[in-house]
Amino acid sequence: MASREPVTIQASSGLSAVIDPHGAQLVSLKTAGGTELIWQGDPRSWPDHAPILFPLISQMPGGHIHHRGRDYPMPPHGFAHIMDFSLSRKTESSCTFELRDDEETHTHYPFSFGLDVGFDLSDDGLLVTITVENPNDEPMPADVGFHPGFNWPLTGGLSKDEYVIVFDKDESAPVRRGGDDPVLLYPDGEPTPVDGNVLRPRDEMFEGSPIVFDTLDSRSLTFGPRDGLGLRIDFPDSPHLGLWMIPGENYLCIEPWQGYPARMDFDGPLAEKPGIAVIEPREIRRWRLGITLRSGGEPNVSTGRI
Repeated sequence: MASREPVTIQASSGLSAVIDPHGAQLVSLKTAGGTELIWQGDPRSWPDHAPILFPLISQMPGGHIHHRGRDYPMPPHGFAHIMDFSLSRKTESSCTFELRDDEETHTHYPFSFGLDVGFDLSDDGLLVTITVENPNDEPMPADVGFHPGFNWPLTGGLSKDEYVIVFDKDESAPVRRGGDDPVLLYPDGEPTPVDGNVLRPRDEMFEGSPIVFDTLDSRSLTFGPRDGLGLRIDFPDSPHLGLWMIPGENYLCIEPWQGYPARMDFDGPLAEKPGIAVIEPREIRRWRLGITLRSGGEPNVSTGRI
């Protein structure tokens, strides 16, 4: 049986992370000085921290996925975030958790799979790697997503309005919005709130729904104030992105995805859901999320770290 004891890892710089085996969820990322970067959860609003989304992002109309003429009930955001993982690797600064299919997962998802989530600290950041293996004799469709909630603001003394998101490329394509909770997308897009490559997040942007970038050129961004502690987020393998928060709360979820929420009128098989990964038989795919500390000066995301 998988252990429910949280696992702590630490870099030589003093940067530390805590991971809960339930969902292989990052629940804390602290600087050497003790500044907490991850939202600590609030049952009155959003109780989570940084769930792993697999094999579905958001939900499907009717609550079921379709495969080969059968319906399978699928929990919102898939089942990985509500299952206990096993610890398969542990060093002072890294660890890996694994989840394998079983009778319970087969009631939701008719595939065998291997799902590993690795956490590796460096002196100035954290690399999270989701590895998905398809051991089946047929292609396996799956959404794969990160859902980290960062404190906003990250430190005291600054207001939320002083924070900006700077993408590594201009993002002029329309974005998607939707209804319901978790969200289902409206059929049509709407103008992007990004000005060139700069987004100034405000609570009122999220009163309707998350902001979904289903046509994204960037694979990196920075989040922070002009001066002070900020973050660089690298997601080289994820072609989609969601931004979400509950207005009035002090967090912002920056969510690199492979796949994105279904349209509210979608009624096809899971393999035909727009954006989904189709993993070939015996194939292993990896998705990486880099979280790097940065401080001071104008955000610059011109060089990659992964």
